[in-house]
Parts: sequence; C-alpha cells; structure tokens
Amino acid sequence: MSPKTLVLFRRKLLRWYSQARRDLPWRRTRDPYAIWVAETMLQQTQVATVTRYYERFLEAFPTVESLDRAPLPKVLALWSGLGYYRRAANLKRSARVLIRNHNGRLPDHYAELRALPGVGDYTAGAVLSIAFDKPYPAVDGNARRVIGRLFKLRNDKQIRNIAAHFVPAINPGYFNQALMELGATICGANNPRCPECPLGDGCKSRNSGRKFAAGKSQIFENITWPLAIVRRKRTLLLRRRPANGILAGLWEFPGGETTPGKSVQAHLKQHLEGVEASLSEPKQIGEMRHNITNRKIRSPVFLFDVKPVSKPTLPSAQWRWSSRQSLNQYPLSSMTLKAANLLALYEESSL
Repeated sequence: MSPKTLVLFRRKLLRWYSQARRDLPWRRTRDPYAIWVAETMLQQTQVATVTRYYERFLEAFPTVESLDRAPLPKVLALWSGLGYYRRAANLKRSARVLIRNHNGRLPDHYAELRALPGVGDYTAGAVLSIAFDKPYPAVDGNARRVIGRLFKLRNDKQIRNIAAHFVPAINPGYFNQALMELGATICGANNPRCPECPLGDGCKSRNSGRKFAAGKSQIFENITWPLAIVRRKRTLLLRRRPANGILAGLWEFPGGETTPGKSVQAHLKQHLEGVEASLSEPKQIGEMRHNITNRKIRSPVFLFDVKPVSKPTLPSAQWRWSSRQSLNQYPLSSMTLKAANLLALYEESSL
C-alpha cells in the first residue's frame, strides 16, 4: 500500500465525514475525562442507548474527583439499564488511581492509560487521539471491519498495522471518528451500503465481487428466569446479588434461572425462602423477554402481596424494602427495571 493511496483514502473519508457525521454529545468536547466516559459506555453498547446515559452521568459526576468521591452504589444506579456493569466499577476504580497517581487527570501516555482498570487498546487509542491529538489508532469493531474490507484482510495484526499507518499526524481523533462512523453507518456488518461508500472505488473486497451476506447469528442459550415482585403497601422487596458472577452486586426483584425438573412456582418459592410464608398466592402479571450476553431469557413475572397481618423477617442485610420513589437510588438490573414498569402498567389497568 503506497503513501499516495493512504493520502487519497484519508481525503475522501474526511470529506465524507465532514458532511455526514452524526451530532453526538461526546463529539462536542475535548475534555479527556468526558471522552473516556463516553468511550467506556460505547463498549459493546449502541450509540442510541449511550446517548441517554452519557449526559446524565456527567451531570452527576462532572470530574474525576466527583467520580472518586461518589459511593459505588450511586455510580451503579446511574448506570442501571446500560448493562455490562463491570465498566462502571472500572471507571470508579480508575478514578481512584487517577487521584492517587495522576493528580486527577487522564494521562496522555499509552502505557499509563492501559494500566487503568478497564482501559484496553481501543479505549487508550481513542482517548489519546481524540482528547490529546496523538496519532494512535482506535480500532473498534467498526474500524476493524472497514479496514479489513478495504484492504481485504482478516488478520487482526495486519489490520492493526494498517490502522497505525492510516491514522494521520494532524487531527488523528477526527480521522479515527470518521473511520468508526463509516463502519457504523455505511459499512455495516450485514448488507453494507457500498454504493454510498466514499472509499468504494478503492475497496478490494467490493472490487473482487465479494458478496456481504448476513453473518452467522450468535448462538443463544434459552433460559427461563422468573421474577417475584413482593408488594407490601407502598414498598417493594429488593434483593442484592452476590459480589461475584453475573449482574454482580446489583439489586433486583427475587428470582433467577430455573433448573431442569423444577416448576417455575417451586423455583420462586426457593428464592423467597424465609418470607414465602407471609405472602399471598401469586398472580402472574406478565412476561418479559430479555438478553444478557449469550442468554436469551423468558421471564414470567409474578406479583405477591404480603398478608395483612404478617410482618415478614428478611433473611439478611442483602434484602431491603424500597418505596417506589426510591427505586432509582439503587443499582438495579435491567430486568428489574422492566419488571417495575410492567407492575406500573398492571396496577394502572387494575384501577
């Protein structure tokens, strides 16, 4: 690949990006902290979803110092519904490192950024190029797909090497965002819009006649995961998940993945052991569909009311009654948020 070819591709890409780029909130700042938060949120999450969380998160934690001072449950509560909660915990851990070792500032050196919890090669490259104008590649899935198709490559090492030569010394962050934008909007994983691509004439994959058929679907495990909403007057019962494993440390309505040979009702009784005797017979108020990583979940939702004369004793400090208004103060699992909305619709229709 000649330097002249690279220059030509850059010009075409940047000309297209200047006209076609989406107006996203994290593209309106050069603050390294804000860019780092955005890039962390964007890991494995769609732009449309991140947009709803990004500004709210920065309003609550506008600086590294404020993030460091914040209790982890408050950070997780603002992350609720965004998924992959380890990212939020890593932001919090990294804020502590930044306060102790970097005077509360994001470092502008690759090795120091990579040493932060949760910061990988892509995030480091994105922060360095966008926030600090350093010519590092930022190779996310979109950029990898564009480069792989453009030069007809599949080897990650080769793609990374091309990306390192591709990124210019001037405005590298703008270029990296253009490359990712092309992959996100034109050069999609399935059915790319090749006629609209600014680099189409020089794309080796397109010129070879390669057809971009839909790829193989991800293999999901089908799971039944019933949830119990326990209602006591104006409060609802929450349970905190263990510190390790799936959805670690989040609060939820009791329930979980069923085991073979056990009915949904028996499964819920097991999860409500210790309070089950104080509850009325359950009513199924609906059913939800939800995905967690490679799990495809069917979640029937049951409503239990505490019997009028009962005063159930909670099994441990990991259980808690919460008012409806206080739910948003807890880091809740996405399934619990959905179930709370389902309950609200059920109660509204029952009036």
